Amino acid sequence: MSDATQASPDTDRLVPVTVLTGFLGAGKTTLLNHILTAEHGRKYAVVVNEFGELGVDNDLVVDADEEVFEMNNGCICCTVRGDLIRILGNLMKRRGKFDGIIVETTGLADPAPVAQTFFVDEDVRGKTRLDAVVTVVDAYNVLQTLDESTEAVNQIAFADVIILNKTDLVDEVALATIESRIRAINAVARLHRAQRGDVPLSDVLDQGGFDLQRALQQAPRFLEETEHHHEEDVTSMSFVVEEPLDAAKFQAWIGALLQEKGADILRAKGILNYKGEPQRFAFQAVHMMADGGFIGPWKKDETPESRLVFIGRNLNRPQLRRGFESCRAK
Repeated sequence: MSDATQASPDTDRLVPVTVLTGFLGAGKTTLLNHILTAEHGRKYAVVVNEFGELGVDNDLVVDADEEVFEMNNGCICCTVRGDLIRILGNLMKRRGKFDGIIVETTGLADPAPVAQTFFVDEDVRGKTRLDAVVTVVDAYNVLQTLDESTEAVNQIAFADVIILNKTDLVDEVALATIESRIRAINAVARLHRAQRGDVPLSDVLDQGGFDLQRALQQAPRFLEETEHHHEEDVTSMSFVVEEPLDAAKFQAWIGALLQEKGADILRAKGILNYKGEPQRFAFQAVHMMADGGFIGPWKKDETPESRLVFIGRNLNRPQLRRGFESCRAK
């Protein structure tokens, strides 16, 4: 685990990377084309991954000025992650030619190893930052897909932003059911409805990484206790500690927790109030990999308190709560 008390590099000089994921047929390429053809005055390098020896996704991406790199014969989350690191490294040599990078994964990809790339590789960490994991969801087929595919569940669980696409194909009652199912898996992600991938770019790009304050503005009640449905494979749980935390205690606890339960913890993220530290600490983890950094002082209208969210399987709410509360400073 990386040192959770070490400040991250100056994010202003890091290249933002958007990971675009979603199950087969959800509309990822349609959304990507919408981004590339919109008038935003920016240039993006695009990395397209397709599962299979013969690539066609590259041909489906619009003929734009952006540089498109294709990785075939393997899912980005397993056999070709080394290729992703290599391509990102090569892109950094041409840093001045683009403003950001978009990685479109195959519909069968587990986003976890993709996100971990930005934790485990020092060169990647030193030059890029994961701006957001954006998951496109097919509203027409999602309920059946979630019942049948672990990958689809993981894609929603890992999302910072969820684009609920094809909403014109289902009615409001069905949409309410779908959104409730999504929220049972991931209560934190910002959720936007869309048709044919047409969403404001401000909903997808320049998300600034995970921002718990923004999540609270979008869904003020997501930190409250919610009923736990045991039939749900993946759930999200959130906790608040009002007293300042002891940084060393938190690092020791979260490190041990991730080593023991990391396989079941898909994502963990939060804003922490360390005793004696005037700045907020942003923490996030992917399975056993953790990272964090100070992100500036608390705002005048903010109450300094620590908020922590877990998204995963087999989560033990009382155990997590006791562990988090044990990190309070004396």
